[in-house]
Amino acid sequence: MSELNFFVTCPKGLEYLLEAELQTFGMEPLRNAPAGVWANGTLESGYRACLWSRLANRVILHLADVDATSADLMLGGVTDLPWENHIPVTGSLRVNFVGQNDAIRNTQFGAQRVKDGIVDRLRTASGQRPSVDAKDPDVTISARLHRGVLSVGIDLSGESLHKRGYRTEKGAAPLKENLAAALLLRSGWPDIAREGGSFLDPMCGSGTLVIEAAMMAMDLAPGRRREHWGFSRWPGHDAELWLGLRQEAEKRALEGRQRLSEQPIRFSGYDQEPAVIATARNNAGRAGLGEQITLETRDIEALPAESGTVPGLALVNPPYGERLSERKELAALYSALGEAVKRALPGWRLGVFTGAPEYGKSLGLRSYKQYRLYNGRLPARLLLFTVDEASARTSRAPDVPGEITPRITNQERAAMLQNRLRKNMKTIGQWARKQGIGCYRLYDADMPEFAFAIDIYEGRVHVQEYVAPKTIDERSARERLAEALAVIPDALGIDGADIVCKQRQRQAGLNQYEKREASGEFFNVHEHGCVLRVNLKDYLDTGLFLDHRPVRHWIQQHAGGKRFLNLFCYTGAATVHAAVGGASRSLSLDMSRTYVNWAQDNLALNRADLSRHRVEQADCLQWLAENPGPDQRFDLIFMDPPTFSNSARMAGVLDIQRDHARLIGQAMQRLTSEGTLIFSNNFRRFKLDNAVEETFAVTEVSRETLDKDFQRNARIHRCWHIQHKT
Repeated sequence: MSELNFFVTCPKGLEYLLEAELQTFGMEPLRNAPAGVWANGTLESGYRACLWSRLANRVILHLADVDATSADLMLGGVTDLPWENHIPVTGSLRVNFVGQNDAIRNTQFGAQRVKDGIVDRLRTASGQRPSVDAKDPDVTISARLHRGVLSVGIDLSGESLHKRGYRTEKGAAPLKENLAAALLLRSGWPDIAREGGSFLDPMCGSGTLVIEAAMMAMDLAPGRRREHWGFSRWPGHDAELWLGLRQEAEKRALEGRQRLSEQPIRFSGYDQEPAVIATARNNAGRAGLGEQITLETRDIEALPAESGTVPGLALVNPPYGERLSERKELAALYSALGEAVKRALPGWRLGVFTGAPEYGKSLGLRSYKQYRLYNGRLPARLLLFTVDEASARTSRAPDVPGEITPRITNQERAAMLQNRLRKNMKTIGQWARKQGIGCYRLYDADMPEFAFAIDIYEGRVHVQEYVAPKTIDERSARERLAEALAVIPDALGIDGADIVCKQRQRQAGLNQYEKREASGEFFNVHEHGCVLRVNLKDYLDTGLFLDHRPVRHWIQQHAGGKRFLNLFCYTGAATVHAAVGGASRSLSLDMSRTYVNWAQDNLALNRADLSRHRVEQADCLQWLAENPGPDQRFDLIFMDPPTFSNSARMAGVLDIQRDHARLIGQAMQRLTSEGTLIFSNNFRRFKLDNAVEETFAVTEVSRETLDKDFQRNARIHRCWHIQHKT
């Protein structure tokens, strides 16, 4: 059987695991690429990867690399390929084009040129040629552009291989199936299962981890229930070879089930939400594992003790996200998890996959291994523990800096900061006073030695210390913070008692929103005729995003007589501006009861009629996914979602880069024909989907939405005005 070249894609961070897996299929890995592995192999090994890979997304049969330094060169190179070996003249095709360069700046244009090259090659004298079918093509062409080279191939997979077919219900689970499989492999589950150990997920959600664990232990091919493949109607398909591999997979599945009946291995999943367990049971049933997996509604505190002499694996993906909960609540969740496994699972291995690894300290166990992975675009870690006395430690919340006494250690360095603050007060401070602005950013890590932001709130000072870079040790960072606290009062002419100091990470997921302490110290500030409540102590954020000040002012100026919708409304400051600006009515939605109450208080402060300006607790993802009601038509919509969230209270997972086109489309269904959607986010690597610009009239207004105090940090947020095309 002739040797072929493949590019097998996978989620970022799984390349080395995939490389090892491909070798078991008979492939010879050549090199790893970001989110994929290049390998040589036979058609049989390619088929095995499609059928058996637990980690891959797609298996692409590589045909050629084409010069793509210009659109014409790319077209000619594609036309020269022997497409008659891969696509019938009477067949259909689809082109999946990824990447761009100076010559090919639009993926739709790139896909069009690749299609043109193929049909130009295959067009008959009578004009007959393959058709384009975006939904169910005979063959899918993969075209991956990197710099000046286009890699062209046949996608043998069809749908992404992570879709095993058992998870079909609405409401995405936090983990994709191939990421769940990777966590199991990193946790050592295959070896534990071979020894007869059981598996448990105490917060199982829709059951992805426990289902993948059972499939792995029973040697069930991930693709054995799939009916449609990318190669099914490809002229190079070897049906006899494929049938033999399918029969082999069925034989192995039968033998795996028989082995399981001879071993006391249990697969268990628990969750506190009955509806979630119902979904998990449906998923297990579709996977053919309804009888093998036990799924029950249980709180973490009610975790039953596991019997048996062979230690098993408990693997869990606790909730996390930018707006999950208060710090004490999340620390308590991890602490309860640690106490439960120590009581019920002595001797077991525990794996915790989390985007908030600092909360691992709350488990009361010492991690012996950590793996850096990604959950979509969010950096995450897999923490591994042995549940025994030797690994026990005192459970504690994530480190919070203690009280720091203002003190100058380096006079020259402190003088530099003092001079910078005085200079900023003359420029930014004077600008703010002339504009009638009382809350503004004075300093944002202007000097690398002093990495923090300093915000002024009408005479009070809010200092947010960024986590020090690795080149600066913790002692030096605290020393410089002490110097800053010593010079700020004199430089700004304030009392040291009016300074509130916090440590935070720049754009670091859930830390941005957690509650810190219960001082209850709210006070009122003013912005363009609006009164707003802020709290400098209890949360890492204050209740007012200062960088959005121009956005709120624009809303106020354009809200007169209009119906206003505020999605992911936070404390409702934008709604206050709309109400003060004369909006006829408004609806503000947020999932947090704390922020809903805060928004209602803000509206009441400004004497808004709460019967016309309603604030409701709602999952915005779920609300947008529903069909709009007759009263859900708005002239002005503001949507500023978090970058990522998988809160336990949400129906799905929010990844703003992945999901923004869908969210914008759903919001536009509620926008009147002449209305405006203001869409904003603070993901620094965000790229607006081309489909949004093709469907709607889009104007980026990011520069116009940055006042003088944030112009040093032009990436603090991005903002667009989106309207229906006329």
